[in-house]
Amino acid sequence: MNPTDMSEKGLETLIVNSLINDAGYVPGDPKDYDREHAVDLAKLMEFVKVTQPKVFETLSLGEDTPKRTKFLHRLQGEIARRGVIDVLRLGVNDGHIKLELFYSTPSEQNPKAQELYKQNIFSVTRQLQYSMDNTKLALDMAIFINGLPVITFELKNKITKQTVEDAVQQYKCDRDSRELLFQFGRCAVHFAVDDHEVRMCTHLKDKASWFLPFNKGYNDGAGNPPNPNGIATDYLWKETLQKDSLTNILENYAQIVEKKDEKTGRKKHEQIFPRYHQLDVVRKLLASAPVDGVGKRYLIQHSAGSGKSNSISWLAHQFVGLEKDGKALFDTIIVVTDRRVLDKQLRDNIKRFAQVSSIVGAVTEGSQQLRSFLEQGKKVIITTVQKFPFVLDQIGDHHRNSKFAIIIDEAHSSQGGRTASKMNMVLAESTAQYGEPEPEEDIEDAINKIMTSRKMLSNASYFAFTATPKNKTLEIFGEPYSEGDTVKHRPFHAYTMKQAIQEGFILDVLQNYTPVDSYYRLIKSVENDPEFDTRRARKKLRRYVESHNYAIRQKAEIMIDHFHDEVIARHKIGGNARAMVVCSGIERAIQYYHAFCAYLTERKSPYKAIVAFSGEYDYGGKHLTESNLNGFPGNTIPDTFQHDPYRFLIVADKFQTGYDEPLLHTMYVDKQLSGIKAVQTLSRLNRAHPLKTDTFILDFMNDAEVIQCAFSDYYRTTILSNETNPNKLHDLKSALDGYQVYTQLQINDVVSLFLKGETREKIDPVLDACVANYHAELDEDGQVDFKGKAKAFVRMYNFLASILPYANAQWERLSIFLNFLIPKLPAPKEDDLSKGILETIDMDSYRVEIQAVHKIQLVDDNAEIDPILIGSGGKKAEPELDHLSNIIKAFNEQFGNIDWKDADKIRKIIAEELPGKVSADKAYQNAMNQNDKQNARIEHDKALERVIVEMLTDHTELFKQFMDNQSFKKWLADTIFNETYKKKLA
Repeated sequence: MNPTDMSEKGLETLIVNSLINDAGYVPGDPKDYDREHAVDLAKLMEFVKVTQPKVFETLSLGEDTPKRTKFLHRLQGEIARRGVIDVLRLGVNDGHIKLELFYSTPSEQNPKAQELYKQNIFSVTRQLQYSMDNTKLALDMAIFINGLPVITFELKNKITKQTVEDAVQQYKCDRDSRELLFQFGRCAVHFAVDDHEVRMCTHLKDKASWFLPFNKGYNDGAGNPPNPNGIATDYLWKETLQKDSLTNILENYAQIVEKKDEKTGRKKHEQIFPRYHQLDVVRKLLASAPVDGVGKRYLIQHSAGSGKSNSISWLAHQFVGLEKDGKALFDTIIVVTDRRVLDKQLRDNIKRFAQVSSIVGAVTEGSQQLRSFLEQGKKVIITTVQKFPFVLDQIGDHHRNSKFAIIIDEAHSSQGGRTASKMNMVLAESTAQYGEPEPEEDIEDAINKIMTSRKMLSNASYFAFTATPKNKTLEIFGEPYSEGDTVKHRPFHAYTMKQAIQEGFILDVLQNYTPVDSYYRLIKSVENDPEFDTRRARKKLRRYVESHNYAIRQKAEIMIDHFHDEVIARHKIGGNARAMVVCSGIERAIQYYHAFCAYLTERKSPYKAIVAFSGEYDYGGKHLTESNLNGFPGNTIPDTFQHDPYRFLIVADKFQTGYDEPLLHTMYVDKQLSGIKAVQTLSRLNRAHPLKTDTFILDFMNDAEVIQCAFSDYYRTTILSNETNPNKLHDLKSALDGYQVYTQLQINDVVSLFLKGETREKIDPVLDACVANYHAELDEDGQVDFKGKAKAFVRMYNFLASILPYANAQWERLSIFLNFLIPKLPAPKEDDLSKGILETIDMDSYRVEIQAVHKIQLVDDNAEIDPILIGSGGKKAEPELDHLSNIIKAFNEQFGNIDWKDADKIRKIIAEELPGKVSADKAYQNAMNQNDKQNARIEHDKALERVIVEMLTDHTELFKQFMDNQSFKKWLADTIFNETYKKKLA
C-alpha cells in the first residue's frame, strides 16, 4: 500500500479527482490547448458539434482550415473585447451565423432547455502549458467551460512549507499578464489556493495584482474554520465550483462593469467576482425567502468594506425571477437607499443579467410616480428614505394583494446633514403619526421610526443591511432565539468589522489614536461676585474656552504642523494623504477654516482647506455658506477634495457618515463623540487604498476608553440581550392615569371624534380641559414627570405596536390621545441662571498636551446591547447657585489650576475620565435604570473601585490615595456619584 501523497501534487490530484468523480467535470488534456487563441480546441469543437451540428459544418470546424482559423480569430477577438463571461452568456455572431457557447440554467417547466444545459462541458486541465514563447511554463490547474477558459489556479501546500502567499507571488512574478490567458477578461477569476486559505484576483497586473480573500471566515475574523470532514478549503471545489454553482455565479454575479470619470470622460473597466460572504448571504436569502414566505424580516450586519452595494444589487435582480410553486414570490422589489450610485448600479446589473432595463424605476417625485410605476409593472423600484413613507402607504393601502420585497440600505448619502434635515422634514409633516423627531436623528433611526409608525406589512418581506445595528433595529429586523428564559435577537447574516479589517478591506482606525489634553485658567473680569447656576455655567465655560479664537488658533497650528511633519513628510498614501477636521458646530467649523487659511499662508504651505456645512449661517454679521467660503459649489466638494491643493476638509455634521474617500488618512476631532456616532465618524478613515498602510487620529475632546467602548459593540456580531418588556407600558399607563389629567371618557371622546373625521372645534375643547387640569393639579415637578412619561409611552407604543403579536385597544386609544395632548402641554419655564457669565470672565492661559499614541484593542467577542430603555419621566432640575469666584475656582481646579505638574492630570482624570468610565459600567447603568438611589450607590462604589484598579499601572499615585486615604476615598466616591447620578436624573 502506497503512503498518502501529502505534497502539492497530491493536493492537485485530490481537487481534480473531486471535480471529476463528484461534480461531473471531465478531464482536459494539456495537448488540446490552443495557445494562440487561448481555448481548449478539442472541448470547443466537441461542444459545437453536439449542440449545433449545422454551425459546425458551416464553419468547417472539424478540420484545420483557414475558415476555422478565421472563426477562432473572431472568437478570440470577441473575448478580448467583451470578456469571457459575456461571450458565454450571449454567444458570438460570425457573419450571418449565431454561435451559442453556453446553455444557461433551465426552468423546471422546460425539458428541452434542461437537455441542452446537460450538454455543457465543464473540464479541468492539470499542468496547463499556456505560453507561446516558453512552452515549459505551466499552470497547476485551469477550468474550462465548453473549451473556453474560465478559472486558473496556483496551488500550494502548507505541509511542504509553502502557503497561499507563495501562490499569490507566483501569479505576480512568474505569470506574465501579457500572456493571452492572463489578459483582462480572458478568465472570470484566478485563484491562489492552499490547504488553509483561498484568494482570488479578477485582473492580473503582475506585481500590482490585487488578490482578495475568498474565505468563509473563522470566529468572525479572517481565514477558514477547521473542517472535521476534510481540508479547510475544500468548500471551493465541493461547493463553489460545482457545475450548478459556477453556472449561477457566471449568470448572476460575475460581470465586467464600465466606470466613467465624470470630469475627464475617460472610461475604465473592472471585472467583478463575488467574495465568499457576498455569495453566501445572497444565496441564503434566496433560499430562505420562499421557505419563510412573504412577511418575514431579515437583518444583515455587514461591515464597511463588505461591498453592500453589489450584494444589494445581486439580491434585487435575483428576487425578480424568484419563484415558489411556479409563481413569482414577489411582484415588486423596492430598494430604499440614499446612495446615488446604487440606482445606476441596479439598472446596469439588471440590464446585463436580464437584458431588460425597462423593469427598473427610481422614485424621484413622490406617491403619484410610485403609483405609476406599480401600475406599469416595474419589477424593481428604487426610492430614498424621504420617499419611503409614500411607498409604505401605497403598498399597504392600495396593493394589499401584491407581494413585495423591501431591501433597506441604511447608508447615508455623502450630503450628510442635508439628508438628515430632509428626513426630519418628512417626519415633521406627520408628527402625530410618527412621534416627535429625535435630535441628531440618522438614517437608521428614521427607517426605524417609519417602520414602527405602523404594523409591519404582512404582504412585504424586509431585508435590512447595516454595519452598525442599533437595539431597535435588532428588535425589529433581527432573528429571535431563546437562551434559557431570555429571548435575544441576532442578525440573519454577519460580515464583521473584525473580518473586514483582518482581510484588508478596511483599516483599523484605532491603531494610532492619540488623545489631547487641554489645560486652561480663567480669571474674573468684574469687581463684584454675582451668583450663577453652576451646572449650566460649567458647560458654558468649557464651550467658551474651547471655541475661544486663541484656543482655535493653537489647535489649528497643532493640526497643520502635525499634518506636514507626520503625514506629508512621511509620504503617507504616496504623498496624497488627506485630513478631516471634525467640529462640534458650524460656527466652530468657520472659525477653524479662517484659522487654517491664515496659518497655512504664514507657513507658506502649498495646501488649502475646504469647509463643509449645510445651509446658511450668520457669522460676523454675514450670511455665509460653504460655497461662498470655498469659492466653488458645495456639491463638488468630494471631487475637489481629491485634487491638490486641497488637503484639509473641515466639517460640521457633514461627511461624517457614508463618505467613502480612500485618500483620507488623518482625522482631527474637536467634537464630543460616543456610541454609534463615534464609530461612524472615525470610520471615515477606514477605506482601503493600495498605498494606505495606516491611519491617524488626534482627538481633542474624547478619551480612549469612550472610543473603545463605542467600537466594542460593532467589532464582532451584535446581539440584542433581551426583548423590550411590554409590561413597562402598563406601568407607564398606570402612572399617567394616576395624575388624573384626563379621564377615560375624555380619551374615548377624542379618539372617536378624530376617527370619525369631526372638526377641530369639537376635539380641542376636550384637550384644552385636560391642559387646564395639568396646570391646576400638578406642580412643576409633576408637570415635567407627566409630560416625560407621556412622551415615553407614545414613543415605546409606536415601536412595540409594530412587532407585538397581539393588540391592546387601551394602549392604542391612549397613544392617539397623547399624540394630540402632548404638543399642547407647555414645559415649565426654566430661567437660565447662568446667563451673562461669559461677560464676567477672561481666559488667562491655555495650552494643550498631546498624550502618547494609543493602540486601542477591542474585546474579541460578540457584543450584547440592551433593548431600548423606556423613559420614566423625571422632575425639574434645581439650579445650583454659587458665586462667580467659586465657579471659576472649581473650574480651574478641574481643568488645570496651572502649575503644569501631575496634579493637573489628576484633576482632569477626576473631572472627566472617572465619570465617563464609571457611567459606562453596565452593572451601574442597570442599577440606575431599575433601582432606587441607595442600590445605585452600592453599584456605583463597586464600579468606581473596578475603574481605579484598572488605573493602577498608569496612575499609581491616584490608586494609592484611593486605597490608603479613607477621607479622600469618600470624597471621591461622593463626587463621582453625584456627578453621574445627577446626569441620569437630568
